[in-house]
Amino acid sequence: MADTTYSGDTAPNEPRRTSVTKRGGGDPASRGRTTIADGVVEKIAGLAARDVDGVHAMGSGLSRTFGAVRDRVPGGGGGKASVTRGVKAEVGEVQTALDLEIVVDYGVSIADVAGDVRENVINAVERMTGLEVVEVNIAVSDVKLPDEEEEEPESRLQ
Repeated sequence: MADTTYSGDTAPNEPRRTSVTKRGGGDPASRGRTTIADGVVEKIAGLAARDVDGVHAMGSGLSRTFGAVRDRVPGGGGGKASVTRGVKAEVGEVQTALDLEIVVDYGVSIADVAGDVRENVINAVERMTGLEVVEVNIAVSDVKLPDEEEEEPESRLQ
């Protein structure tokens, strides 16, 4: 950046140029790029969806069964998988879209639960990532009946 100044020994019609260097280049938030992995958004959305009353579980019956087995195997990576089970995110530079698969409790309004899940997920993802959530698609894959047992297999170890 150049700045024009006049000194006492230079006539006003003859500008003397001095170089002024600004350090930093402005707002620190604009220096560099932040990328957010799909898995980060999936974890945030999965936790936010599970916080809604009426959501019994996430994912289809098959994925929950495999997940329950994986959770019991030492080193099976069950912690991450259980949080993101039933959630798929597509993350761009400034926007994200989400697909969720949920199981609802019997007796609740599916439309109300889906609306609450959508609202909670959008708020959490936008607040934590700064990304604009363009859509949250929700597929209800099952209803948990009061007398149904959990689908998790029993452990053979005692």
